[in-house]
Amino acid sequence: MTETKAEKTVKQVEGKAPSGRRQSELEVLIRARYPLVYVVTWEEQRLLKQVFKIASRLNKKVFEWSITMGLVPAGTSIQSQKQKDSATLDPLVALDNVIEHVEPALYVFKDFHPFLKGQNMSVVRRLREIAESLKNTYKTIVIVSPMFQIPPELEKDLTVLDFDLPSEKEFGLLLNRIVEEVKDNPKLNVKISEPTREQIVHALLGLTLSEAENVLAKTLVKNRGLDEKSVEVIHEEKKQIIRKSGLLEYYDAEEDIGSVGGLDALKAWLVRRAVAFTDSARQYGLPAPKGVLLLGVQGCGKSLMAKAISNTWQLPLLRFDIGRMFGSLVGSSEENIRRAIKVAESVSPVVLWLDEIDKAFRGSRGSGASTDGGTSARVFGTFLTWMSEKDKPVFVVSTANDVSLLPPELLRKGRFDEIFFVDLPSILERKEIFQVHLTKRKMNPSAFDLDKLAQVSAGYSGAEIEEAIVSAMFDTFYEKRELITQCLVDSISQTVPLSKTMSENMDKLREWSQGRTRAATSGGLLAEPGADKRKLEI
Repeated sequence: MTETKAEKTVKQVEGKAPSGRRQSELEVLIRARYPLVYVVTWEEQRLLKQVFKIASRLNKKVFEWSITMGLVPAGTSIQSQKQKDSATLDPLVALDNVIEHVEPALYVFKDFHPFLKGQNMSVVRRLREIAESLKNTYKTIVIVSPMFQIPPELEKDLTVLDFDLPSEKEFGLLLNRIVEEVKDNPKLNVKISEPTREQIVHALLGLTLSEAENVLAKTLVKNRGLDEKSVEVIHEEKKQIIRKSGLLEYYDAEEDIGSVGGLDALKAWLVRRAVAFTDSARQYGLPAPKGVLLLGVQGCGKSLMAKAISNTWQLPLLRFDIGRMFGSLVGSSEENIRRAIKVAESVSPVVLWLDEIDKAFRGSRGSGASTDGGTSARVFGTFLTWMSEKDKPVFVVSTANDVSLLPPELLRKGRFDEIFFVDLPSILERKEIFQVHLTKRKMNPSAFDLDKLAQVSAGYSGAEIEEAIVSAMFDTFYEKRELITQCLVDSISQTVPLSKTMSENMDKLREWSQGRTRAATSGGLLAEPGADKRKLEI
C-alpha cells in the first residue's frame, strides 16, 4: 500500500513511536502536527514533565510563556532574572517570536485564557494566522489553563484536550517514593499492610499530584506515620476541594448502618456492594456500583441511609442541591451541573446524595419546560446522560417521596442499580427504632417495654417515633421526673401520624411500588399482627 505524504512526514521527520509504548493523546496530536492544543488542567508541572518527555523523543526544544516571565526556555527558575524576557511579556510579541524561531520546538503558554476573551481580538487574530503558519513547521503551541475559555473565532483552529488526573499507578509511585524518603526516620511509622496501602491510594484518587504529596506529608506530621487514619486526613483534603467549588456540600456523616432501625434487605444489599470499590473486585470483572433510588414514605430513614452508606463504605458524602444549580443567566444552570459533576468525579470514589429528587426535577416534565424556558429539561437531560455513561466510581443515592413527579426516564434500568421502596416500619422495626433512639439519647432500652411501644406506635414513621421520644424527654426534664414507658405512650398518643392524614397518597404509592421496586424490608418483617385479616360487619 502506498503511503500518503502525511504518513511519510510523520515517520521520517518525527520518528516512529517505540513499539510497546502507548502514546499519550497529547503526543499523538503533536506528532500529527496539530498547531494549537488547549489543555485544561491545574497541573502545569505534571503537564510540563510530559511535554519534556515528548520533546526528548522528537528531538525538539521546549519553551514556556507566562505573564511574569515572558517566553523563556522551559525550566527557567523564577529567581533567574537574567533569563527573563521583558519584551515577550506582551503576548503578541511572544507569538511573533514563535513564528521567528526556526528550530522544531514546543511552546507551552501558561494561563493564556484571559487573552482569548473580551477586547483581545489582536491576540485571537494572530493565533488564527499562526495556526495556518505552523502547519508547515515542526512547532506546536500548547496552551495550558485550569479553565476552558476560547472565542468562537478559534473553534476550528484549536484542539481541546482534558488532562486526566493522576491514576492509581502514579499515586502508588508517589506513595512508594515518600515511604522510601522517610523510612529511616525513627519517629515515623511507614510500615503499612497491602490493604491499607490500597485504601490510601484509592482515597488519593481525584487529587492532583501536588495535593496528594501535601496531604501525605500532612498525615506524616499529624499521625507520625501512614496508617488507616491517613484516609481520614485525605478526606479532609477533599473536603477543602468541595468547599471551594461552591456547588456541592460536604457532609461529615456520623451515622452508620447500625444507626438506622429496620430496612434489613436494603442494608444487606449495601453491605454486599461495599467490596465493589476494591482492586480485587475490578480484577474479578465487577464494575463500580452506579447508585440506588430510595422511594417511599416521608420520615422512614431514606436520608439517614444515604449518610450511613458514606460512613459504612468509608467514602466522602457530597450533597447535591440541584436548586443551587439553577442560575439566573441563560445557560449557567447547564454549566453549573456540568461543573458539579466534574467536581464529584474529581474526588471519586465518593457517594453523591440527591435528596428529594422528585421536587428537584419536577420542571423537567409536563408544562415545566414552558415556564422556565426548558432549563429544567436540559439540566435533567445532562444529569441522565451522565448517569448512563459515567465510568468514575460515583455512587448516586437519590431519595424521593412522590413517584408521580418522577420523570419515567429516571426509572429506566441502567440509571440506578436498584430501586428500593421504603415503607412504614413494621412492628419489629419499630421496636428496633425505639432501641436505637433511646440508646442514642443515653437511655437504657431494657428499662422500657419496647413491645408495648412498638404496638402503640403502629402507623408511625421513624422520624415521628424519634420526635415522640424527644417530646417526652422535654416534658420529663421540665417536670424533673424519670422517663418511663408510659411517658412515651402518652407522647405518641398526642401525635397524629402522617399515615393517617395522608393515607390516600400512601396507598397510591404502595400500589405503584408493587412489582416495580424492591422492598427495603425483608418479607419476614413486613407482616403486622392481624394486618391481613378481613374486617367484616356482621
